This record gives sequence, structure tokens and C-alpha cells, in this order.
Amino acid sequence: MSSVSLAARPVLADRVLPRSLAGDAALVIAGAALTAGLAQVAVPLWPVPITGQTLAVLLVGGTLGALRGTLAMLLYGVVGVLGLPVFSDGEAGLGVLAGPTGGYIVGFVLAAALTGHLAERAWDRRFLGGMVSYLAGSAIVFAVGLPWLAFSLGLNLEQTLTAGLYPFLIGGVVKAAIAAGVIRLGWFAAARGAR
Repeated sequence: MSSVSLAARPVLADRVLPRSLAGDAALVIAGAALTAGLAQVAVPLWPVPITGQTLAVLLVGGTLGALRGTLAMLLYGVVGVLGLPVFSDGEAGLGVLAGPTGGYIVGFVLAAALTGHLAERAWDRRFLGGMVSYLAGSAIVFAVGLPWLAFSLGLNLEQTLTAGLYPFLIGGVVKAAIAAGVIRLGWFAAARGAR
């Protein structure tokens, strides 16, 4: 098996699986598939539903690293735009990306890049570092999603925050804690398996 990989620095996926380009491709596809699956776990709100997508983005970035995590989110977006029903509520198409929630999807790419970058620098190996990393990733999703939402629907600042931020704050903290705990447990299990 080749040790050539897209990962700049080893992350959790590299402790579990051998490093190879074929493995990288499988991980990118698996990351996009996880995001598509958790997108279907949703609480319908308008205009932005509460979904499991952000949790998937944090897990993918933290597990795969910056480049592979970014590629997984790009793949997720592309297959959704091309018509596969991977977005929340089984939606697909360019209209979703151009609509009110499109900025959140674009933000997923940047969030995976950031959380992956921080994972490559071992932020995810401790719970607190993981929490900071995943909260920062969530903040990026909002930083891109909120202006997009406001522009798309012609909302003022208060309307934007009410529709696109406030209902998601507690869930964002919970998702960051879940991601930090899962990744930390993954590192713990990998360290025990290496003994």
C-alpha cells in the first residue's frame, strides 16, 4: 500500500486507515455521504431547517484534515447541484445553492477546511481544543450563511439573526461538543489499538 496521501499532516483517519490516494478518495466519498445522510436528519424550520449537516461537516473536517475535508464538502455540493437529493429534506439542484440556505452549504467547505487545518495541528486530540475548533467551524458556516440568507430573502439584520442564527446557537454548541467527544474518543481508541 502506498504512503502517498492528500493529507498534509496525519489526522485521525490516518491512524485508522493506511495512507494512500485510493484511501483518500474513499474517505472523501464517505465524508460527502455522511453529510448527505445527516442532512436528512432535520427539524423543519423556515427558511433554514435544523439539520445534522453541520455535525457531519465538523466530523469530516476533524477526521479527514483540511484538503480531504474540503474535497468531501465540495463533492457534497457538486452532487447536490447535479441533482442527487443530498441536501436537507432530499432537495437537490442549483436552486438550493442559489436559495436562502446556499450560503450555509458554501460555508461547509470553509468550515471543513478550518477544522481540518486545526486537526492537522492536533487541536482535536483534547476535548477543549476540539470544542474551540468545532465552534470556530460553526461560526464560519454562519459567517457565510447569514449574509447569503439576508441577501436572498431581503431581510434586515434582526430578521436575519432571528431566522438564521438564534434558533441554531444551542444546537451548534451541542454539535461541537458531540464532534469534540467523538473525535477525542476516536483518538483514545486509536492510541489503545496501537499498544
